Amino acid sequence: MTKCDGRAESDSHDGRTLPDVIDALENLMEEMCRLEDGFSTFLGSIHPHWRASASNLLHYLALRRRDIRPLQSTLATLGLSSLGRAEKHVLFSLHSVLSVLKLMAGAPHCTPNVRYIDFSEGRELLDTHTERLLGAKPGGRTTRIMVTMPSEAAEDYLLVRDLLGAGMDCMRINCAHDGPKEWGRMVENLRRAKRELGRRCRILTDLAGPKLRTGPVESGAKVVRWRPRRDPFGRVLEPARIWLFPEGAPRMPDAPADAAIPLPGGWLARLKAGDTVEFEDTRGSQRELKVVGAEGDCRWVESVKGAYVSPGTVFRRNGRKKGGSARVGEFSPPDPHIVLKPGDTLILTRDQLPGRGAQHDAQGRVLAPASIACTLPEVFVNIRPGERVWFDDGKIGGIVRASSSEQIRVEITNARLRGERLRAEKGINLPDTRLSLSALTAKDEEDLRFIVTHAHMVGMSFVQQVEDVRRLRQVLSDLGGAELGIVLKIETRRGFEMLPDLLLDVMAAPVAGVMIARGDLAVECGYERLAEVQEEILWLCEAAHMPVIWATQVLERLARTGLPSRAEITDAAMGERAECVMLNKGPHILGAMKALENILQRMEEHQSKKSPLLRQLRWWERVHEHCR
Repeated sequence: MTKCDGRAESDSHDGRTLPDVIDALENLMEEMCRLEDGFSTFLGSIHPHWRASASNLLHYLALRRRDIRPLQSTLATLGLSSLGRAEKHVLFSLHSVLSVLKLMAGAPHCTPNVRYIDFSEGRELLDTHTERLLGAKPGGRTTRIMVTMPSEAAEDYLLVRDLLGAGMDCMRINCAHDGPKEWGRMVENLRRAKRELGRRCRILTDLAGPKLRTGPVESGAKVVRWRPRRDPFGRVLEPARIWLFPEGAPRMPDAPADAAIPLPGGWLARLKAGDTVEFEDTRGSQRELKVVGAEGDCRWVESVKGAYVSPGTVFRRNGRKKGGSARVGEFSPPDPHIVLKPGDTLILTRDQLPGRGAQHDAQGRVLAPASIACTLPEVFVNIRPGERVWFDDGKIGGIVRASSSEQIRVEITNARLRGERLRAEKGINLPDTRLSLSALTAKDEEDLRFIVTHAHMVGMSFVQQVEDVRRLRQVLSDLGGAELGIVLKIETRRGFEMLPDLLLDVMAAPVAGVMIARGDLAVECGYERLAEVQEEILWLCEAAHMPVIWATQVLERLARTGLPSRAEITDAAMGERAECVMLNKGPHILGAMKALENILQRMEEHQSKKSPLLRQLRWWERVHEHCR
């Protein structure tokens, strides 16, 4: 592409003359064309659906190779576009601005000798790719809603039908949980609901990937504890309620209980309302329970004092010593966990022995630090001292102080002063460690046999390198699923850093998208960087005309408790800039669905990607009607 001569001088703007600005824009356009030419051989492997989008992505990457903020400021002072919304049509935007500048400078206009995507075509390409992946646009809004299925969806048809009726556009099945039998039932429930309601709905199946987790935790003491609720002066406001059930036939109560204790069924059957039960707890304290109700063969009792009870504790009905006593049956220790505080040491072990808390002597000195297994042996080869380790979605953090082929010594640096509980099967994030492992595990390859016959798209977890994408495409092709949509889940720092390469490589597939997995991504990149990182992902994907799924912790408190926080309402509103928003499971998921649909419909009147939409201020008009 050649420059045109004969430009006239003009006034300076922010220290730049019009010829300076024209030169800068022409240089940018030349760099874009050179970068595209450099990828000409590679572009031949791109699927025809994506070739124009791949070129536009390369143009955008060329634009972002340098800091253009000073140029943007100059363009703004001239009353021209500052290129801040050029993602979908980069070369066209530069050419349009350049044409106006040349007109202002009295210079001849040149048409670039390369094909570029104009404003309307960029929007159409994104809409087309979105429809191929996520299905047709739902009525009343543009952004789709995806919902993660709980295990109950395999048996509860009404749950699936209600979710579909409330506006679910995509069902997400997490292959890290349940199995093909349960997944198949979820799919069949969806198919039945679609027939009944006449609605469309796509299916995304998420591969588990090489999830790094904590191993099992040693069971703690077999003891249950309760205490009544008291006011600030220590007076009992409400006694503790304890559920007594027949040992060997556990049945949970419908109402909340402070403790649940197994006892012989025959002895329980003789307990009547008004009876008292006396016992000596594990501390040697004498305690009394009052029977206040019965539900079948179970009993409700109340206590106005706290107590500790373990298997074998003797209960006596109405104080009788003969014929009226029973021993508490066996039960599992509640909630096995390890408590970690700042300054503690945690040993990650290669073997899969149950973890345990720190062991102390009589004076409180540490005899052995806390330890827990790590599920991926590759970690012990790659990790180095000084690197960070995060547990359980960032609740606990530490620094590696020493490592070997069998153990990693971690100093806990981030936890509440009173301690955090670390349990089994909790995620481990290593943001500074480059792990040499594939994103596609043997389990994933086996799960793909189910996925290619039941789903519309597959989510690739922990993708970090182009070889991961190529391997997935090869396996899908071998299984006859080459047309299946591929969703790249960006949830590691390495995945974010490699995103341009991953986008270009996945464009060899006919249908593709990106999921911003914000939970792991926040831990990997740091919470303070999450907003910046998710914006960059949105912009890169918009330049690639690649649909985005905004995921993790959207309206999480609302779905879990029924009451949203102010922050998560705002967060959900920002999700409108993606093509799909994902909700996780929870007992109030239907309420969260309705709230999200309402939020998305309202926000689409105000925002489209990065562009504000200035609708009429109807509320202001109504307020001032009386002045007319």
